[in-house]
Order: sequence, then C-alpha cells, then structure tokens
Amino acid sequence: MKKINTFWNWFQDNNQTIKNLINETPKNQKHISFWINKNLSYYCKEIDFMIVFPKIGNTKSELIITANGNPEYFNHVIDLVDIAPQLKNWKFTAFIQPTERIDKIIGGLDEPYIFQEITLKASELKFLTLEYHKKTHKFDIIVFLKNYNLYCDTKTLQQAIFIIMQDILGENSFFQNINFVQLAQMPGNDEELIHLYDFQMFMDTLHFKG
Repeated sequence: MKKINTFWNWFQDNNQTIKNLINETPKNQKHISFWINKNLSYYCKEIDFMIVFPKIGNTKSELIITANGNPEYFNHVIDLVDIAPQLKNWKFTAFIQPTERIDKIIGGLDEPYIFQEITLKASELKFLTLEYHKKTHKFDIIVFLKNYNLYCDTKTLQQAIFIIMQDILGENSFFQNINFVQLAQMPGNDEELIHLYDFQMFMDTLHFKG
C-alpha cells in the first residue's frame, strides 16, 4: 500500500505537468514519460501506462494502467486504480478498454495505427481459429494482414497486432479468450475469413450454441 500511495502522491504533485505533456517538445515529452514510467516501476515493474488526451479543451485526460496482457499482474493494476486520487482534470482506468470507434472500423473509416515503420488498419485484419483449448477455454488463432510479407521480419509486428487486438477487444477479453496468435499473409480469396472486429460476436455465438 505504501508503494501505491508513493506513486499517487508523486502523480498528484506533477499532474499539471503530465497533463500538458502533449504540448511539450519531443525531448521534454520523452523526459516526462521517463519519470512517469520510473515512478510506476517503483510500485511494479511489469505494468505500464497510456495517456489519452482530450480532443475538447476542458474535458479530462485519461491515464490507463495496463498489465500488458499478463494476468499475473492484473491485481496490481486493479489495486493501483482502486485508490487513485480524485483529480478534477483526470480519469483513471484499469486496463485497455474496447475501442468506442468500432463503427468506424466496421465501415473501414478508421485511422491507421503507425508503429515505427509499420502502418496497419484494424478494419483490414481478419482471423481464423486454429485450436480451442477446453481446459482454459482459450483459442489459438491466426491473424491475416495484407502486408505480412512486407513486415514479417519486423520485430515490432507481433506487438503491434497485440496492441490493436487489445484496443478492439479490451485487455481482459483478449487475454481471457486468446491463448496464441500466429500471423500470416492475407490470401487472395479471403471470403472464409472473419473480420477481427467481429471476434466478440464470434465468441458470443459460440457461448449461445454452448
């Protein structure tokens, strides 16, 4: 508990600086992000953060605490957010939540994700199941993307796909339902494949049949 309070005390003291992060120079952004991560690591080295800045001037910024999908540290995330301070300009969230932009993704109007040299659109990703594990109730799946052959040697590709999947499904759902993800080139005929944004509907249909 002491380590949790230490983090929140530090955050409260620096919350105005952090809120203004988006307006800082790249050098200062890197410096501020380093200290957020440093102070968070004093509590738990295995959890991470994301900041979502408001598009409208007077609304709240959001600090998302994530376990990077590792269930072993879910309780650390929950415990930290449970005693977050009440700050007028901040919202604190445990775990990456399902995106609210799903209608745009379904319509193909979503903005691309850019990870270093990789550019991906969630609306263009499709999947098939490989195996279902009865003991864990999790799936092994294969995710197909148009430019896999272009990006397949890129170290950040798997990480990029995981981030997109967490954004679409939410961190909890992703790691409750998916055991293993294999990546592959989108075939010429992709009519048998399922859009990744339909994964939750796919799961709901299975539960209904069950």
